[in-house]
Amino acid sequence: MFRQVHRRLTLLCAGITILVLIFMACSYLYISEKNLKENSFASFRNDMNTLLSNLENQTVITHEWLSKLEGGGKYIISIHDNDKDFLWGQQDGGGSRKAALEAGWAYYQENAETFPTPLAFTITHQEFRFFSAGQGQDDYFGCIALSSRNTGKLTILILESLAPLQEQIKAQRHTFFMLVAFSSLVLILFAYFFTGRLLIPLQKSRDSQIQFVAAASHELRTPLSVILSAASACQKASPDEQESFFHTIENEGAAMSRLISDLLMLAGADSHSFPLRPGECEPDTLLLNTFEAFEPLAHEKGFRLSVRLPEEKTAPIRCDSERIRQVLSIFLHNAFSFCPKGSDITLSMKQQEKLTSFCVMDNGPGIPDEEKPHLFDRFYRSDTSRQSAGHFGLGLSIAKEIMDAHHGGIFVSDTPGGGTTFTITVKSPAAGNGASNLKHHGRRRI
Repeated sequence: MFRQVHRRLTLLCAGITILVLIFMACSYLYISEKNLKENSFASFRNDMNTLLSNLENQTVITHEWLSKLEGGGKYIISIHDNDKDFLWGQQDGGGSRKAALEAGWAYYQENAETFPTPLAFTITHQEFRFFSAGQGQDDYFGCIALSSRNTGKLTILILESLAPLQEQIKAQRHTFFMLVAFSSLVLILFAYFFTGRLLIPLQKSRDSQIQFVAAASHELRTPLSVILSAASACQKASPDEQESFFHTIENEGAAMSRLISDLLMLAGADSHSFPLRPGECEPDTLLLNTFEAFEPLAHEKGFRLSVRLPEEKTAPIRCDSERIRQVLSIFLHNAFSFCPKGSDITLSMKQQEKLTSFCVMDNGPGIPDEEKPHLFDRFYRSDTSRQSAGHFGLGLSIAKEIMDAHHGGIFVSDTPGGGTTFTITVKSPAAGNGASNLKHHGRRRI
């Protein structure tokens, strides 16, 4: 499935990009060739203006001047004196030269009415483009120059071949074709790797969703099986035994309720509808409230719970205080569940210029380094934690979702001397943005 989507998406992206590239290349070639032809024709006109201006000042047209003019091979010249071929025009210059001149004179005769009337002792001229016999496109620039003198009418035909221009256009097209072919190959390779990278998160999300559904089904199946078994046994039990089965059903039902609540919370995070109610709160007060809420439970379970607060005043932070307390509660519940009785558990906080951090430290058995990267995965539980009833491996993943919603951080590290430290960070108000002007409510001391 993934390979088919990858292949189709690659072909789609590459195809669209190549079509756009070809369209842009063809458009550029069309504009470039059009401008090249226009510039070449304008250059030919300027040359004719210069050449014929010099000729206008001459009283005699010599073979030496004509030979010099044609010597470079750029122009072909033919002259009619009183509609008769000038001696120069009768020379043998090859079949292509003769054919070009015949085509040029034929064009002039067919369109004579469009050319200017000859003036006495003045050369008038008009440039044009035409194609010779057997050609499908313009292959010559032509110029007809007319002059009327005492001896009669002089008509001059000057041609310039477009072969060099056409060779330049062909070379340009060939270059563009090679560039488009090379670019298309590069785009196909890029599209292949780009779409592959684009699909990796989707594939991971799909795999994660499948694993999530499978794990959730497994976790729901266990308490449900216990409830069904207890209900079945309750039908055959004595009244005294039924109370025990009812208690089992109640406990497993409560566990299912907690699991469903956790699943709904994670589903809300996945759909970007995670409920947050941000507001200003005193971080030290938040920490003290959490301590006071868990102190009786810690005493009951045999743990030494303490709190450490900074000596200096702390600035208010903006967060959902209930959600932050929920994260700290998850850390504390984990510590109560996996640390041996008599362990020390410490709540602390530290405020810097840009971050406010909250820590829950214990001196319990610690967490192996190979398990730390997976602690915040959904339904992940180490072998030790699997032995604890009521833990579904969702608490830390919920804590991570809460901190992601706050654009904060969540970390796990080893406590110096042994144990585990969970740390969360929340952005502190920037200096100068009113944090120092907010009223400090003071904090309660234990």
